[in-house]
Parts: sequence; C-alpha cells; structure tokens
Amino acid sequence: MKSNNSSPWAPETLSTYWINQASRLLMRHFEQRLRPLNFGIAYLPVAIALDEKGEMLQKQLADYANVEQPTMAALLVRMERDGLIVKKPHPEDKRSSYISLTPRARVSLPQVKGQLFAVVEQATQGLSEAECSALISVLQRLINNLEPAETRRG
Repeated sequence: MKSNNSSPWAPETLSTYWINQASRLLMRHFEQRLRPLNFGIAYLPVAIALDEKGEMLQKQLADYANVEQPTMAALLVRMERDGLIVKKPHPEDKRSSYISLTPRARVSLPQVKGQLFAVVEQATQGLSEAECSALISVLQRLINNLEPAETRRG
C-alpha cells in the first residue's frame, strides 16, 4: 500500500495505525492478566526458553530473545528479584552464570500461558480459523519487510 502525500494526514486509514493500536491493547491486556501472577510480559521469552531448554547462560538467553546483553542483564535482575530465576556460577568462567527457573516459576508458568491464551481467545473472538491464518501470514510478511535481510524468518 502506497501513501498519498497530497491528502491530509489520516493515520486511521493506514494498516500500520491499526497494527499499533492492536499491539498496545494486547500488551495492556497481557500485563493486566499477568500482574496478579507477579509476572511481566517481558519475562516470557526467558521463562519459555528456560522451561523448554533447561538452564542457560545470559548470552544464550539474549540471543534467544533477540535483545542486547545489557537489556537481558537488567531483565534477569528483575526476574531474580521477583523470585522467578536463580543463578549458579559457571564452573570455568567466573564472569558467567547459569540461569534456571525457580520451582515457583515452574508452577506459575502454566497459569501464565493460560492467561495469555485467554487474551488471544478474546482478541480473536468471531474470527474464523482461515481469518486467523491469513492475519498471521500478512503480519509475518510485514515483519519480513521490516527486518534486516540477515534476520529474516524464511
């Protein structure tokens, strides 16, 4: 879709405006559902990685979540403060630590996922399976258009 520079600014006529609105609402609903579980949406990539792969190093988690090391370090500090992860010193590299989920985090993760799926159900209510598939396909294409070539998903 091309923009028409000669017409007045009307962001609500652009698909990206509605994508942004949907994203903001989704994040608000996710955070509201997760707050009572003492869990933030930003914790999800780390918690999922540790749940599926077991203990990992900070660098591995940063790569998995596609964030910079300082961002991951700050996130891990918050997660440790909230009792969701524990750190164990690396046996050979004293600057590194293995990170794993606490038992409390493992118990709450199914509830967290359940709340996330409840928001997805609310957001996609009334959409057919075909519409949901088409939406995913279009959003994936949009993301691929914006990502650098070396990080594209196929």
